Amino acid sequence: MATFNGEKYIEEQIISILSQLNDYDELIISDDGSTDSTVEIIKKIDDKRINLVFNKNDRGYSSNFYNAMSMATGDYIFLSDQDDIWLEDKVTITLKYLKSFDFVVSDAFVVDSNLNLLEESRFKTFNISNGFLPNFIRTRYIGCCMAFNRKVLDALYPFPEKKYNIPHDLWITLISEKYYKTSLIDNQLIKYRRHDNNVSNGGLTVKNNKRSFFQIIKSRIIYLYLLEKQKGKIKNGKKK
Repeated sequence: MATFNGEKYIEEQIISILSQLNDYDELIISDDGSTDSTVEIIKKIDDKRINLVFNKNDRGYSSNFYNAMSMATGDYIFLSDQDDIWLEDKVTITLKYLKSFDFVVSDAFVVDSNLNLLEESRFKTFNISNGFLPNFIRTRYIGCCMAFNRKVLDALYPFPEKKYNIPHDLWITLISEKYYKTSLIDNQLIKYRRHDNNVSNGGLTVKNNKRSFFQIIKSRIIYLYLLEKQKGKIKNGKKK
């Protein structure tokens, strides 16, 4: 989990996660310099499974997630935002899929700040499909719905340099869909909060809509370059 000034929802989210973890599991929380009571709330929960770390790298949402992932010691990695809710069967259902696949993305209920339902299925709203080509052209995956195994995590290193401006969840998507066995999970496994304070809103912004065709082509060329460069890191990779 990556946090930054998330005091309003952080406790509720942490409780929804811890309730599904075993004693030997870990919840790594990387804080990006919160100036509110986020860190104090986390410390107050006082659970041995929580590993609170601080992002000392370049500040920012993706850098913070990379910092958290670099601390992971487990066989399976679940990404989490600070303001969502994990539904009670999320871990159980996801782990069943991860026995057959390296990387999975679950559906989600989209809710407002007060958990009122906005969209029954994020998959249907964004017409989400798996596979490399659709996600290379325009991915709709969001990190908080992702889980993957250690093979995928190891293949992500080294993370792309900041100058390439590739969000962490896009990098995970590209590596996974290019080199590993992937699947969608049709179950809604989280309540995904959509509100003005989302650090990641999982959709297009006005700025993104105004990107020129040249910028889009340039970014895709960079993606291909980085994927090819990363090929040597791939172990026990993709289906034939």
